[in-house]
Amino acid sequence: MKRLMLFGWLVLAAVVAGLGFIRLAPSDPLDWNTQPEFTEDKEFRGGVFRVVRTGPGGLERFHRIASHAPRTSVLAGGPDDGMVTYITRTQVLGFPDYTTAAQDGDLLKVYARLRFGRSDLGANKERINNWLAEMEGAPQEASASE
Repeated sequence: MKRLMLFGWLVLAAVVAGLGFIRLAPSDPLDWNTQPEFTEDKEFRGGVFRVVRTGPGGLERFHRIASHAPRTSVLAGGPDDGMVTYITRTQVLGFPDYTTAAQDGDLLKVYARLRFGRSDLGANKERINNWLAEMEGAPQEASASE
């Protein structure tokens, strides 16, 4: 009985340590504030690429939506830098997902991916599609030249 109790406590400690690592693991901006070259929408097991014609102010509009999303914070960059990386954590366990958005002329390129595991069960795709849909419905600010 004592061995079974000891085993149970060891398993519990391992689970708590694993969840603690996931929640507290450092995120190096040099590793995550990057984008591969892509020119079209693509879905993969752990994330999604999206390319949207937004005009030159797309990143600023995207940033207003993404930076106010629940459980989302800016890891690196900003609209003035031309690229921003966000961390969005899952509600219960706090798994981090990374989204990097970059302005490329009139195109907004969004790259969302998970950090841990092999599949995000479509969470990145759903989140990015929602942010982009919200962006389409948001009013565009008038330019300073008007």
